[in-house]
Amino acid sequence: MDRQPVLEGDRLVLRPLVPEDWDALFAVASDPQIWARHPAHDRWQEPVFRQFFADAFARGGALAIVDRDSGEIIGSSQFDKPEIEGPGQIEIGWSFLARAYWGKGYNAEFKRMMLAHALAHYPVAIFQVGEDNVISRRAMENIGGVLTDRTRVFERGGTLVRHVIYEITREGFAGGPLG
Repeated sequence: MDRQPVLEGDRLVLRPLVPEDWDALFAVASDPQIWARHPAHDRWQEPVFRQFFADAFARGGALAIVDRDSGEIIGSSQFDKPEIEGPGQIEIGWSFLARAYWGKGYNAEFKRMMLAHALAHYPVAIFQVGEDNVISRRAMENIGGVLTDRTRVFERGGTLVRHVIYEITREGFAGGPLG
């Protein structure tokens, strides 16, 4: 599976993230409110975001989310390396959007495009969400994510943070709210 495809939707284009996207993406990410309920609540700070940006390239699979009409970068998401979390699975994550695009269906649109691409190659897509990140958990439920009994713990800003894992299967996606 190509983890850096160009995917086109009604209002968005997803394309490979490139180093030259730094200024535009940091302009979005520097809004502290984007990260207020996120486990990495300090990601709006330049040194922290620089590490996030570098990690995106090291991991591979990073995409810029572009507003089709304006051509502006409005966020980012990533495909992880396949089967890191288990056979037949790929993770979609590290996603964020400019607040001006919240609550308007843009999250569902870019995730639908990523899910369609991923589930053409893998039977399961997973999403790891900070247990206390109620906004992202609600968004996962709104797009048909099913909470599993699996959890992971990551260090975020010097604290251990528990993450819950949602999944969307090929079968669930085909008949679900995004299918």
